[in-house]
Amino acid sequence: MTTIGIIGAGEVGSQIARAAIANGYQVVIANSRGPETLAGLIETLGPSARAATAAEAAAAGDFVVVAVPLKLDNDMPVAALAGKIVLDTNNYMAWRDGNFPMIESGEKTIHELRQEQLPDSKVAKAFTHIQAPRLFSSAKPAGSPDRHALSVSSNHPDAVALVTRLYDQFGFDTVDNSPLSESWRSGPGQPAWHAHAHQTKAELAANLASAQRSVLA
Repeated sequence: MTTIGIIGAGEVGSQIARAAIANGYQVVIANSRGPETLAGLIETLGPSARAATAAEAAAAGDFVVVAVPLKLDNDMPVAALAGKIVLDTNNYMAWRDGNFPMIESGEKTIHELRQEQLPDSKVAKAFTHIQAPRLFSSAKPAGSPDRHALSVSSNHPDAVALVTRLYDQFGFDTVDNSPLSESWRSGPGQPAWHAHAHQTKAELAANLASAQRSVLA
């Protein structure tokens, strides 16, 4: 049985954990305060979940979800994530994260920075333009004509393939918005972001194409 390591137990990490367990995955989840503080969440998630440190969650996962903001002083367990596909759910928010000049100048995207911080991992931007509760309320079976679509960006085709499979299991279509240098197209302020409540595959592709780099992402 596939195990997903999740670093970050806030709304996004917790909802991805619930969706993963509903689809037959095991989950090992961590936060910044220690496994003992996750007892209530683990009780809610049930026997398919356990709490751990970030390094333990990274080591246990067949692939790993990082559901915490990026810090320029890298706080991720780099060695434990080496060789693994890492799904980064982060969005750059200057009001929360502080100003990153290389992001605001357009030199790099937040996900390119994550890839630089995890040089031996395969980073994919995923789950970034959907409100966490909609992982359940917007999910629909494959083939539904108005099925909600989500984007993925990565420099690694096998990471895109994994995210595409996971999206489909969770009830969503996929639009490939690779490589990571293009990941700004689904960021805050862009058409794909504003339309996060619901957009089909065709609508999402059009929204990504109409993005303007002058808008910070």
